[in-house]
Amino acid sequence: MTAVQADPVVSTPYGEVRGRYENRVAVFRGIPYAAPPFGPRRFRPPEPPEPWDGVRDTVDFGPTAPKPPYSDAFAQYLSDPSVPGDDCLNLNVWTPEPGPGARLPVLVWLHGGALTRGSSAVPVYDGHAFARDGVVFVSVNYRLGVEGYGLFPDAPANPGLRDQLAALQWVHEAIGAFGGDPGRVTLAGQSAGAISTGALLAAPRAQGLFRRAVLQSGPPEASDRDKVRRMVRRMATRLKVPATAAAFADVDRDLLLRTQAEVGRLSSPVLGGPAFGIVVDGDLVPRDPLEALTEPGAAVAKDVDLMLGWTSEEYRLWLVPGGLLERVDRLGPVALAGAMARCHCGFEVVRGYRALHPGAGTAEIVGQMVTDHLLRIPLHRLAEARPGSSYVYEFAWPSNLPQLGACHALELGFVFDTGNTPESAKLAGEGAPAELAEAMHGAWVRFAADGDPGWRPWDTTHPVRVFGKGDPHLVSGPRDGDFAVWTADPTTEETAPVSEPVEGWPGRTAELRSAVRRLRRSGLARRH
Repeated sequence: MTAVQADPVVSTPYGEVRGRYENRVAVFRGIPYAAPPFGPRRFRPPEPPEPWDGVRDTVDFGPTAPKPPYSDAFAQYLSDPSVPGDDCLNLNVWTPEPGPGARLPVLVWLHGGALTRGSSAVPVYDGHAFARDGVVFVSVNYRLGVEGYGLFPDAPANPGLRDQLAALQWVHEAIGAFGGDPGRVTLAGQSAGAISTGALLAAPRAQGLFRRAVLQSGPPEASDRDKVRRMVRRMATRLKVPATAAAFADVDRDLLLRTQAEVGRLSSPVLGGPAFGIVVDGDLVPRDPLEALTEPGAAVAKDVDLMLGWTSEEYRLWLVPGGLLERVDRLGPVALAGAMARCHCGFEVVRGYRALHPGAGTAEIVGQMVTDHLLRIPLHRLAEARPGSSYVYEFAWPSNLPQLGACHALELGFVFDTGNTPESAKLAGEGAPAELAEAMHGAWVRFAADGDPGWRPWDTTHPVRVFGKGDPHLVSGPRDGDFAVWTADPTTEETAPVSEPVEGWPGRTAELRSAVRRLRRSGLARRH
């Protein structure tokens, strides 16, 4: 007769927590790493949680940060559970060996969701497979939307990013008791979580809190402060209140979320429009993170190993829901004009993509241009600035669902080895290959353990590990040709002059100029 394993109890800096064993892995959910960010703490930097007496049960996921639900078009592909309650600054731990002395590698996960949605309770992010394979896994909730990234004259910027820093500090202090090694922490994230990881990579206050980092489909970046202010001001106009933290704190929480969703409805990465983002604040983010990390002789994160990459067709998750793929194809030259304004480039770039992708429709050209501008080129720059310690991958397996292809977020079920969950099947369809999950998950485990995922680091040949159909393989820089079509630095703010007619619209330069102006005025071509 097998003895029943006693529930694990671990001491944290604020009190003891009791988890439970699930399939021989100890799981602790909803551990507070900071106090509830409401009442007098609303829109303020995180504060330590109140210590508790006795043993706190941490079996269920804690409250999630306030957020609007996904639209019906996106909800069919993405899951986003919501748990009510104010104590939303919490985290979860999966560990194979709770207790000091194990000194196992640690992976801390920051979820995606455009800094407005998502949580650690998404089933795709279950940490069991990492713990099963010898990695202590930690997933984090942090403030979202206007609560986490609103820019106000009477409150510090980036409270959501400050939450993530507080969680990292908690891990540094507490993870040893859960079997982790605070000297072998990997910070990882996808999409907005990768952007956050990049910002913390460059943050002086985060130095020394993690040894490695993974950026999945998101580069280090800072949003324009005026753009974030516009988002807040548009919300204030609709709410008929001043654009201050004090005034927003008095607004009903559900009304605030509805207003945020209405104002941000054009915030697709392809379409642009108002959106929240991490901003340079002179404190936690003293300068643009990408510039800080790629300048010659960069001192920040100089000893941090990196793994970074993208999916082959990121844009399809942004364009397939709601039929945007077909609408962009119908718009034709007007959509191309919007893409040129969005990417700060001229016709020479469009011609280059046409040459590299013969037979591609307008939506594919626009999608690849915007994806390269927003994701691949910044990550390419980051790897180029850090040869020898950067490992680059591309996820190229196409979903079994129509039109999605190798879209944004599709790789997550493979990284976490959670492809058997209904939530993973919403993106991948049925029958996702288990051998691909084994290969990807294994690479992430190896990287967290010793910094080597199993292929050659970035060098002058631009090695990229491709995860697609068949066995993973190494190639020399897929899409390097796409990058070469950019004749000017695409990170600059200047847009190349519209001086030549685009293919299919001969002699109508004036109309193209007018289309660009219309798209800019409408918010469809603003910088991400």
